[in-house]
Amino acid sequence: MASSIKKVCIIGASGKLGRYMIRHCLDRGYEVVGVCREKSVAKLDAYKDRITIIPGSTNDREVIRKAVRGCDGVLTVLVPWGVQQYSTGTAQAVLDLAPPDARMIFSCGWHITRDGKDVYTKKLLWFAAIFGRLAKLARFADLNDQVEACRRIFASNRKWTVVRGSDLEEGESQGLPVWSHHVGDPILASNLTRRIDFALFMVTALENDQLIREAPAIVGRLSASAMAHGAII
Repeated sequence: MASSIKKVCIIGASGKLGRYMIRHCLDRGYEVVGVCREKSVAKLDAYKDRITIIPGSTNDREVIRKAVRGCDGVLTVLVPWGVQQYSTGTAQAVLDLAPPDARMIFSCGWHITRDGKDVYTKKLLWFAAIFGRLAKLARFADLNDQVEACRRIFASNRKWTVVRGSDLEEGESQGLPVWSHHVGDPILASNLTRRIDFALFMVTALENDQLIREAPAIVGRLSASAMAHGAII
């Protein structure tokens, strides 16, 4: 069966996750458009002859309008930088401006909950509370902005998926991560995923209709908890 995905926009392409997604998309033969801040364009030099690069803020609606034109899929790294509703503006622009049938995949962390049924460890709750408070005071980041961005995505009837990532590490690929509907599932207990595999899950989700309007929480395929609780290797 021929792929329905031909052209993909990666919003936040210059970050580590974004660059891994570029690699996975090119490996699949997709045409790639990358959006990143102008000062970060040089980070994409390794791909500059293979992709279209559109510099600009990811919450700039005109930048997003240009970038997503004609795209079958949109991969968005939701980052809560600053206190100017960066994540919310980015998510809303994608929801409003992506082509009607586009598959939209967003990334965030485990702290995002869709239905309130996630069960978090005290360590994770403590970290989110302390980091969130200090980051906002320093005007560095606003975790509540990412929460609001995801609330808007969850309320949309577009073809979205929100991939909720665990802690990340570098290293060679271990294969496609495993996932659960809710944090607190024993299969997720190791709380560790290779960043290259987080990107792999994002890209693979473009052609997995079972993930439409789902918010999978992922963990590395070879992590101890995944192997102990039924991951197929």
